[in-house]
Amino acid sequence: MKRNKKNKQNNPFYDPTLKKRHASAARFKKFTITSLVFSIAFLAFFLFDMIGKGVPAFNIAFVKVDVTFNEKTLDDTRLAVPSEFRNIVSRAALRDLPKLLEKNPEYKDTTQNLWILTNHQVDQYIKNHHHNLKDKEIAIVDELYSNGLIEKRFNSLFFLNGDSKIPEYAGIFSSVVGSILTLIITMLVAFPIGVMTAIYLEEFAGDNKFTRFIEININNLAAIPSILFGLLGLAIFINLFGMPRSSPLVGGLTLALMTLPIIIVSSRAALRAVPDSIRQAGYGLGLNKIQVTRDHVLPLAFPGILTGSIIGLAQAMGETAPLIIIGMIAFIPDAPTMVTGAATVMPAQLFTWAGMPEGMYIEKTAAGILVLLTILISLNAIAIYLRKKLEVKW
Repeated sequence: MKRNKKNKQNNPFYDPTLKKRHASAARFKKFTITSLVFSIAFLAFFLFDMIGKGVPAFNIAFVKVDVTFNEKTLDDTRLAVPSEFRNIVSRAALRDLPKLLEKNPEYKDTTQNLWILTNHQVDQYIKNHHHNLKDKEIAIVDELYSNGLIEKRFNSLFFLNGDSKIPEYAGIFSSVVGSILTLIITMLVAFPIGVMTAIYLEEFAGDNKFTRFIEININNLAAIPSILFGLLGLAIFINLFGMPRSSPLVGGLTLALMTLPIIIVSSRAALRAVPDSIRQAGYGLGLNKIQVTRDHVLPLAFPGILTGSIIGLAQAMGETAPLIIIGMIAFIPDAPTMVTGAATVMPAQLFTWAGMPEGMYIEKTAAGILVLLTILISLNAIAIYLRKKLEVKW
């Protein structure tokens, strides 16, 4: 044993720290695997919790009752249903009875046996969630449910309605429309300005103090908290230029300020990845710098530019803090029709629901998170698909 140790020490290629370095590498590998397992476990727990809480929101309880349509009941819609059902049926459903009569004029001066939306307390009781029903009401609901007069149906109102103070009528439609309009403004402003800025800095700007100053500030802007962009949007677009508060126009411009550094940095990285041989070949053919950049460099870098831009827009879609500052957390029951109208976005809508006391808002919040996650994952999948498709093309 001593002889082998002496031979190793006399060996010029022997490294006495090799064993320690192997042990350190093994420990590092265990740490990385442990971190990966914890990350996957946390993600699985999060998805399991959101799915468990959110899936019940896609169903809602309806009750079959006799509804009377005449002048007396249309003046006071609570009288349209029997007295024992008045604490079971949704107030919003009774309020919409005149609209139902307009669609079905043959209902006038008749009594129809119709499926009517229940209130949120009945819905939560049917789903075995916390509720505030009285014993008398529970007995009525149990009897109706056992007779098949109460059943759960697909909750289309969740996708077709805007926000509402009545939990069973609240939906995400207005926030989805507001998010779409806000992202359109963000894309129209941030994408062309960000890409053109990246092209200038990477292909045309000289290496001087002014360019380095711009590059440092762009990198710093990509790392600052998003709420500061909300304060900037409030100061510039609302206080200085007088734009309408809580509008997709202001929200889109604010998110464009936040997304610009991300698009610029990712676009510059995509341009930098194009080999210099492409540029040299263009110069060898007698092309000028604009022609080389436009016809050769930009098409090759476009997949990376597009991927970075879509990911930046997806990040902007999930932002809440800057939009709260500019007022896009207001109660908006109707979907906006113009970019200057009052609107809210999905993250702000979910933030509002999360603070509501009614139990139905808990499942609606989880369901809204699932919808938002689906949209964000779809945007990232589109970015990956377009990148691969354009890479094959070029």
